[in-house]
Amino acid sequence: MVIAAITSCTNTSNPSVMLGAGLLAKKAVEAGLERKPWVKTSLAPGSKVVTEYLERAGLIEPLEQLGFSLVGYGCTTCIGNSGPLPEEVSQEITERDLAVCSVLSGNRNFEGRIHPEVKLNYLASPPLCVAYALAGRMDVDLLTEPLQGDVKLSDIWPSGDEVREAIANAVESDMFRRSYGEVFEGDEDWNALEVPEGNRYVWGDESTYVKRPPYFEDMPTDPPDGFQPIEGARCLALLGDSVTTDHISPAGAIKPDSPAGEYLRAHGIERKDFNSYGSRRGNHEVMMRGTFANVRLRNQLAPGTEGGWTVKDGKQTTIFDAAMEYADDGVPLCVLAGKEYGSGSSRDWAAKGPRLLGVRFVIAESYERIHRSNLVGMGILPLQFPEGDSLESLGLTGEETFDLDPLEDGAQALAVRAGDVEFEARVRVDTPNEWLYLRHGGILHYVLRDLAADARPER
Repeated sequence: MVIAAITSCTNTSNPSVMLGAGLLAKKAVEAGLERKPWVKTSLAPGSKVVTEYLERAGLIEPLEQLGFSLVGYGCTTCIGNSGPLPEEVSQEITERDLAVCSVLSGNRNFEGRIHPEVKLNYLASPPLCVAYALAGRMDVDLLTEPLQGDVKLSDIWPSGDEVREAIANAVESDMFRRSYGEVFEGDEDWNALEVPEGNRYVWGDESTYVKRPPYFEDMPTDPPDGFQPIEGARCLALLGDSVTTDHISPAGAIKPDSPAGEYLRAHGIERKDFNSYGSRRGNHEVMMRGTFANVRLRNQLAPGTEGGWTVKDGKQTTIFDAAMEYADDGVPLCVLAGKEYGSGSSRDWAAKGPRLLGVRFVIAESYERIHRSNLVGMGILPLQFPEGDSLESLGLTGEETFDLDPLEDGAQALAVRAGDVEFEARVRVDTPNEWLYLRHGGILHYVLRDLAADARPER
C-alpha cells in the first residue's frame, strides 16, 4: 500500500463518512497509532463545506497528524493527480518490480489511472482509507487482525451514535448556503486574470494547455456524397478483452520519457509542471501522444511490452510515432480488439485520439455502448467480428493489410479482406442519425455544417 487518499466527489459529499473518517483518525491518534511512512496520504474534498464542518468538529488536526492534510478541492487521486511517490519508494518499486496498491474513496480504479507505478487500485470509504493507511498494506483482514500492535479496527471504529452526534454539532445548513453562494465570485488570483474582449476565444500559440484542434482543417462546405473507401489499412494496435477508455486515452500522470512528456519538455515545461493528461485535454498535441499510452496497455503487436508501443516495419516504436509515419505515407489505420472494447468511464478523447492518429475503423468482438457511439461521433467505423469469431479463430496477427468493401448507407454487414483471410463484419452504426454523422466525418462536422447552413442568407 503506497497511496491512501480521501478524494473528491462521491464520498466527500457525505458528512457521515467524512466525520466518521475524522473520528476514526482521532481515536487512532489517541491510541498512539501512526500512518505507515511508505503510505502517501491526502485529503481532497469536493467542497469547502467539508473542511468547515471537520474544523467545527475538531477533526482536522487528527487527520493531519495521520497525513491526511488538505491538498485542494476537486479532482485529485481519482483522475491520476496523485503526484510523485517519495523517491525511495519509487526506487524500490522499480528495482524490485513490486506490485503495489492504492486505496481511495473516489469512484474510478482502472489500470494505470491512479499512478503509473501503482498496479492495483481499490475503492473504499473514507474511514477505511484511514484504516489502510494505518495498516500499510492491503492483505490484512481488518475484522480480525490488528492495525498496529494489539489495536484492532473495532477498537477505534466510531459508533453510529458518535457519528450522529458529530453531524448534529458540526453540520448546519447555513454552511452550504454561504459556501455555494460565493461559488462564482472567485478568489483574488481568479479575478486578476486578464480577460480578452470579444465573443470568440482567442487562441494562444504559446499555450500547452489549450490549442486549436485540426478537426475542421480543409473541411469542405458540403458533406461527401458517399463514404471514403478504406484500402491498404494497417493495424496500429492488437488488443485483448476489456480494454477500457483509460487504456485508450489515459487521464493520469504523464511519463517524462513518453511522447507527450517529450513534447512538453520541448516546449520548456519542467517535469514538476507536466500535470496530467486529464488537465491537458484541451491540447490535442498532448492527447494524441497520450492515446494508447496507458502504462498497463498490452499491444500484442509488440509482445513483452507494456505501454504505448507497437511494431512497424519490424521495428519497435511508439504508437504515436508509428501513426505519424503511416500518416506521412497516406496509410489508413485500424485497431483490432476482443470483447467489451471501450468499457469503463465514458471519455470523448478515447475516440478523438484514435481519429487524430489516423484510425479509420475498429474491429472488435463487442463494444461498450457509449464508446461505440463515440467512435461513430468521431467518424470512426465500428465493425464487429461475425458471431462466434475472434482474432484467434480467424488467425489474424495484426500484420495483415486490410481492405474494406465500399460502405453503403444503412449497411448491416461489410466484407473485410485481411491478407488471405476474408470475413463479413457486422457494421455497428446503429441509428439513422449515426449514419448521418458518419457520412459527415463525425458529429462535429455535422453540427458545424448545420450551423453554417442556418447562417447562410436565403436566395
